[in-house]
Amino acid sequence: MIRRLVLDVLKPHNPSVVELSEALSHLKGVEGVNVIIYEIDQQVENAKVIVAGSSIDFESIEKKLGELGATIHSVDEVAAGKRIVEKVKTPQDRSARM
Repeated sequence: MIRRLVLDVLKPHNPSVVELSEALSHLKGVEGVNVIIYEIDQQVENAKVIVAGSSIDFESIEKKLGELGATIHSVDEVAAGKRIVEKVKTPQDRSARM
């Protein structure tokens, strides 16, 4: 079962981020949605969409975004299982920045 999704999404200016997040929050298994806009163009907005819940159906998220005119550029994080495992820093994280 998927508990958290972090998506890079391209969306039109309408619907607004409020409307988009509310629409996603009403889907079965979704308990919370964050939408963060990180780039605005004349025609579209790039957003990080974070969806959390007890049992998220990826296909329903993808379908709802499509209905709203948005497309998923990438799936940047998926957390699945009985609980969410939080990120931890490792030595590899330090060497990747050098």
